[in-house]
Amino acid sequence: MPYLFPLPSFKNFFFILTLLLFYFSKATLKSTSSKSQTFLLHQNLQCRTSFSMQNSHHFPLPKPFQNPMSIPFKSPSWFSTRRLFEQKLQDLHKCTNLSHIKQLQAQIIRQNLHQDLYIAPKLISAFSLCRQITLALNVFNQIQDPNVHLYNNLIRAYVQNSQPSQAFSFFFDMQWNGILADNFTYTFLLKACTDLKMVEMIHTQIEKNGFLSDIFVPNALIDSYSKFGELGIKAALKLFMVMEDRDVVSWNSMMGGLLKVGELREARKLFDEMPQRDMVSWNTILDGYVKAGEMEKAFELFQKIPQRNVVSWSTMVSGYSKAGDMDMARVLFDRMPVKTLVPWTIIISGYAEKGLAKEAIELYDRMEQDGLELDDGTVIGILAACAESGLLAVGVKVHNSIERLRFRCSIAVCNALVDMYAKCGSLDKAWSVFNGMPKRDVVSWNAMLQGFAMHGHGKEALQVFSRLKKEGFQPDRVTFVGILCACTHAGFIDEGVEYFYVMEKDYGIVPQIEHYGCMVDLLGRGGRLNEAFRLVQIMPFEPNAIIWGTLLAACRLHNAVKLAEKVIDHLLKLDPSDPGNYSMLANIFAASGDWDNVASVRLRMKSIGVQKPSGSSSIEIDNEVHDFTVFDKSHPKFDGIYQMIERLREDLKQVVHPEGTTLPIEVGEVVI
Repeated sequence: MPYLFPLPSFKNFFFILTLLLFYFSKATLKSTSSKSQTFLLHQNLQCRTSFSMQNSHHFPLPKPFQNPMSIPFKSPSWFSTRRLFEQKLQDLHKCTNLSHIKQLQAQIIRQNLHQDLYIAPKLISAFSLCRQITLALNVFNQIQDPNVHLYNNLIRAYVQNSQPSQAFSFFFDMQWNGILADNFTYTFLLKACTDLKMVEMIHTQIEKNGFLSDIFVPNALIDSYSKFGELGIKAALKLFMVMEDRDVVSWNSMMGGLLKVGELREARKLFDEMPQRDMVSWNTILDGYVKAGEMEKAFELFQKIPQRNVVSWSTMVSGYSKAGDMDMARVLFDRMPVKTLVPWTIIISGYAEKGLAKEAIELYDRMEQDGLELDDGTVIGILAACAESGLLAVGVKVHNSIERLRFRCSIAVCNALVDMYAKCGSLDKAWSVFNGMPKRDVVSWNAMLQGFAMHGHGKEALQVFSRLKKEGFQPDRVTFVGILCACTHAGFIDEGVEYFYVMEKDYGIVPQIEHYGCMVDLLGRGGRLNEAFRLVQIMPFEPNAIIWGTLLAACRLHNAVKLAEKVIDHLLKLDPSDPGNYSMLANIFAASGDWDNVASVRLRMKSIGVQKPSGSSSIEIDNEVHDFTVFDKSHPKFDGIYQMIERLREDLKQVVHPEGTTLPIEVGEVVI
């Protein structure tokens, strides 16, 4: 006989109901369970909790650390299967485990819910997050009558996976099928725009359909316009000025856009006019001052921030690090109330870039002691700094941590390791990491190829290129820069010329200015100066100072005085204040014994106020970087150093050019 209760009409109805549900669950009265369900039309949180306890043996809860997607569906008869899927799909768009998503999709298909217009968009978003755009498209294609919400999710998926043309293709398909776009459609499409005209087209559509009244749509327009230089900023500013309603996001987007084109003063003016500011406002203008190198004004602004967050502190630490003021960077870093991985990465990378191995290693050890777990960004950032400065010791320290902690090495992390070892001269270690990679991309091959190239191992670099092609990878622009550099350093002149001409013919890669620069260097070092000069004249780009400087260096190498005089005219028009150009020309005149012209170059430098900075170099020994400057006697062992330099100078004078003439290396004979 089931228990029946009249519906009470007093104040504590839910409290009494909760007690009754709890009592019946203890008594395990299954017959009561079905009756008590009738009360759940008016349930509150306490009722749900008690009822869940009562029915836990029918609908088991997940065990700790159990994947909720692996729990079998054992729903009560009164509970809809679709509702259960809704609960499981609630956070599916955050899931990155492809296997779990596929399992859930199989269950959805078995329950014949794969055409559900609530479930399908969730699956598309999940597959997009896993970079499985083909699987996302398969989900979309199973829907007979897709709505705007489904199209929006697919368009966003293509945008997230860097396929803007496909995103627009499905937008046009949606219009063809008579489905009207909504405000979300246009904001997703704006992220797919690759030029200013596309943004203008979307802007026209937005105005035509009356979506400018939704404030996040014009905000997205301002952000998109700001990506396309000065013309884009003008359009963004025009839109901003006519907006009837602006929120803090509108102001922040406009201010950020102005900073992108270097309009710091205009951005500050906008900041001062803001009716209200949030932390993004403060951090945006602060970052503008830091990137402009105006650290004094940045510090003044930093002190005025009402509530500084990690971004504020990190921006200042980064600014002082890039300015070379590691003392101030360290002071601010030590004062930070909360330190995440970002500021740790900035300060360690700053020390590494300056060659301060001891400080970098000390802070790296402290970071590990604080229990902060490495992530890809931290590892790649520190390794990149080590690669730039040639600081092998810190790079090895990071690599050891990766192996000790069994850190999951992504392709990007492995690429950073290969690049670091290669640039630091440890080619054996770079090759070992490269060969141990379970998966590689073209960046991996480029890093290894350029490592061999920069250290003069042209034959090995070309072997890497051959292996790259055999394993089915497509070379890119960077690959051919490495190939041309390898041929240059190895003296493979004819091979380099051949690679230059086949890169477009066989691989569809149009040579850019960096490839022409490599060719000028290749031909110039090989003594084919007239060909190099002719290439500079016919190249489809305006030659920059680097191109002319490379040719001038070749003139110095082969003592080509007449060509050097032609080259220097072009070079000084582009960069009249670079002392290196004058110094190189003076050395060319000195090598040919033309001391009158040497004196003329000196006078010209003096008249325009150009001073040649002292030459300097550095070397890492036992985790310590030693810096050396010409005529500097501050080093405690300077006597022995200069004795060795004098011995090397005498040896260099005996070097003979392959053609039989003395190599024109002037050591200390011309000082400007």
